[in-house]
Amino acid sequence: MNQLPALDHRMVWLDVIRAVAMLMVIGVHCIDPFYISPTLGVIPEYTHWAAIYGSLLRPSVPLFVMMTGLLLLPVKQQPLGTFYKKRIFRVLFPFLIWSVLYNMFPWFTGVVGLDKSIIGQFFCYVQGNESQELMDSLKDVAMIPFNFSFKENHMWYIYLLIGLYLYMPFFSAWIERADQKMKRTYLLIWFISLFLPYMAEYISGYLFGTSTWNAFGMFYYFAGFNGYLLLGHYGKKGNDWGIWKTLLICAVLFAIGYYVTYSGFSAAAADPNHTESDMELFFTFCSPNVVLMTLAVFLLLQKVTVTNRIVIKALANMTKCGFGIYMVHYFVVGPFFLLIGPSSIPIPLQVPLMAAGIFLCSWAFTALMYKLMPNKAHWIMG
Repeated sequence: MNQLPALDHRMVWLDVIRAVAMLMVIGVHCIDPFYISPTLGVIPEYTHWAAIYGSLLRPSVPLFVMMTGLLLLPVKQQPLGTFYKKRIFRVLFPFLIWSVLYNMFPWFTGVVGLDKSIIGQFFCYVQGNESQELMDSLKDVAMIPFNFSFKENHMWYIYLLIGLYLYMPFFSAWIERADQKMKRTYLLIWFISLFLPYMAEYISGYLFGTSTWNAFGMFYYFAGFNGYLLLGHYGKKGNDWGIWKTLLICAVLFAIGYYVTYSGFSAAAADPNHTESDMELFFTFCSPNVVLMTLAVFLLLQKVTVTNRIVIKALANMTKCGFGIYMVHYFVVGPFFLLIGPSSIPIPLQVPLMAAGIFLCSWAFTALMYKLMPNKAHWIMG
């Protein structure tokens, strides 16, 4: 009961965006086995629906970055060390703990006598490279300070997030002094930079001063996820459009972005000589098509109103458990696919069912950890 008054001051629509973004992230990872099924092989219908859902769910990560900018920019006046300690340490320890667990999992399967094929069934990207040797797992653990492994594929985002936290106090100093026109100008130049992946693919590998000895071209200093930070900050007050105008504009933005994403990805997938870079080009988070979809989802969900206090409380708890859900969920993607993939459930329903099941299981586990260790769970779950 003591927590209920705080619910009155929550931006509930932001919790709704977070829930949608989390389901999108899990949905994206549910698609991974569709391409590389350890038990079913490559099935064209799986590939087709993976392209449909993969394109649909691209706003996932950008939505999280926008929420970070909305909540934290401008950074409150405080010593730099205080900000870093509060933000980075909150994600660093769970990240390290779970990265070690993911990387030690292959060794553990050998200790308990499981066949090494179980590793590929849990983590589809490591097929053909499975090892249950302790030294191989320890080598992957030793690489954690430098990069993620394919056993914890989703951890790439934490490196990005820590980088954004390092950058934010300096970015914030400019935001505090910039007027709305200057912020719009920054966003315009950033939007232009989003075309660089396509220009590099179709025009020239070296653009605007880049070369073998220089990776920092003309638009480098405006490029990347910092634009999503500013976009979240800029859009925190929402818009004064009516619901029908919002629906229309968001539908048009999303449709354009989705068409480019899906058609580009499908064309690359249909090419028998495609490379991984070809497949990922139209899925690039920092691309104009993904920005259009992300902005559409963000603007539309800002209009959501929730009055049911049970739902509000559930959303608040989901927000509290959100980082833990992210840490845990990749462990159960493979098992859920093994359960649902070979079943008679229609393929179009498999990704939503997998995403919902993984989300609920990960949420329940994280909430249980907070219940059992209320004062320590944040060090493990975030």
